Amino acid sequence: MASDSNEAIFIGQSEEPDGGHPQFLNLKRANRHGLIAGATGTGKTITLQGLAESFSQQGVPVFLADVKGDLAGMAMAGSPDGKLHEPFTKRAAEIGYDDFSYADNPVVFWDLFGEQGHPVRTTISEMGPLLLGRLLQLNDTQAGVLEIAFRAADDEGLLLLNLADLQSLLQWTAENRADLSKKYGQVSSASVGAIQRALLQLDAQGGARFFGEPAMEIADLMRVEEDGRGQVNILAADKLMQSPRLYSTFLLWLLSELFEALPEVGDPDKPKLVFFFDEAHLLFDDAPKVLLDKVEQVVRLIRSKGVGVYFVTQNPVDIPEEVAGQLGNRVQHALRAFTPRDKKAIRAAAETFRENPDLDVETAITQLKVGEALVSTLMEDGAPSVVQRTLVKPPRSRAGPLTAKERAIIRSISPFGDKYDHEVDRESASEVLAAKAADAAKTAEAVEQKGVEEVRKEPRRTSSIWEKAGKAAVDAAAASAGGMIGRKLSGRTSRAAPTKSAAGAAAGTIGTELGKAIGFPGLGRFARGLLGGLMR
Repeated sequence: MASDSNEAIFIGQSEEPDGGHPQFLNLKRANRHGLIAGATGTGKTITLQGLAESFSQQGVPVFLADVKGDLAGMAMAGSPDGKLHEPFTKRAAEIGYDDFSYADNPVVFWDLFGEQGHPVRTTISEMGPLLLGRLLQLNDTQAGVLEIAFRAADDEGLLLLNLADLQSLLQWTAENRADLSKKYGQVSSASVGAIQRALLQLDAQGGARFFGEPAMEIADLMRVEEDGRGQVNILAADKLMQSPRLYSTFLLWLLSELFEALPEVGDPDKPKLVFFFDEAHLLFDDAPKVLLDKVEQVVRLIRSKGVGVYFVTQNPVDIPEEVAGQLGNRVQHALRAFTPRDKKAIRAAAETFRENPDLDVETAITQLKVGEALVSTLMEDGAPSVVQRTLVKPPRSRAGPLTAKERAIIRSISPFGDKYDHEVDRESASEVLAAKAADAAKTAEAVEQKGVEEVRKEPRRTSSIWEKAGKAAVDAAAASAGGMIGRKLSGRTSRAAPTKSAAGAAAGTIGTELGKAIGFPGLGRFARGLLGGLMR
């Protein structure tokens, strides 16, 4: 009998002459990352689904991207009426998976576009110039100008939340490029214009929805249910895949946020989170060297934060050697030798496994049937196991998409609807720069009419820190309260907290103003987090 345990996840059973042996993924080594590879239609999605639901059963939260819509079925138990019931039960009996039974998973749906799940947002500041440069496909010169714009925003205490803030910042950068060039380095109007055009293209692709507030909190991806199961976070990526650069940049941002937010834990008994990166080749296609170095660094070091990263791709050579060398757990489905590149991939895949004298790996890769894979995982002592030809276990949840009604029901019972489904728009760079421009125009007009000395006697035009904080709090409270009223009228129960939203808005304004007041670069973001915590 083979099944999951508190120490290991059952993958499948090897096909040896003596009946084979169960193949397991050691939970203590699951944060040493992994690879699931194979040609289209060979069973990668089923393997991913089976691993993800087993991690969840062991209390490990999971994040994965659903690029075809098939993985959404994890929210529902499989059914004896399903078309795959017979082959699944036959496979379970064949590999000794005696406690196989259908079961659902605690799924939360996310969607950058907010259509098939809760909106996923981050702020322009949190994304940073490096990833934004990748997203906007900027050359080195343009990326340098974007870096200068971010640095100037920090020094000016400007809060960058959404694309409107970045567009306003770039306009301000162009207008003040002479002064900025003296302080930070050359800023050309051509480079600023190129960045602005790239922003227009991003906006046209729907990228603006990704930037704003409330921003995603990493802790909300790492919930464990009361029954001990880890939350399964499924990102709807079928539409997102039409913008592959946005998809890959988002997932890299998420990895970076996990790396920065989580504490060091060394090698825990099981991972704190497992992250499946489907269509992984998109992360590396046309990526500049500095970005590849960052990916390698994150993958290498995030292990000690208790996070396991599993790359899912058709061809193992899509993963750069520096990253592939970090992937200790490997499930290789069939590859087809149609082209010289295919043959190279087969040789490369075969060479990554610990040799099995009874198995010709290079030949076996081309002969694997659907649902078969070559499996090698890290053992208790950290050494890779001998590669085995393995029949992969069937999943317990539905293998296929959800109906729109089923998805809506799952989303309606999610604990995050009131937190993320309604955007908050508080004062940030676009409003501050607009106010500065209006203030400057009014002051110039007053000076022309009354003279400098008279204008100096007049009250200040710009609001104080506390006036701005109060206004931000009132606006946030009104927005939250309005959302509550709307949900009451529609018959939905609300758990929104207007006072909490108001405190956050006030803290953000105070943080920005303090950063400007004392001239400490970067203090705004630190103070926003600190004051936000204190005022809650």
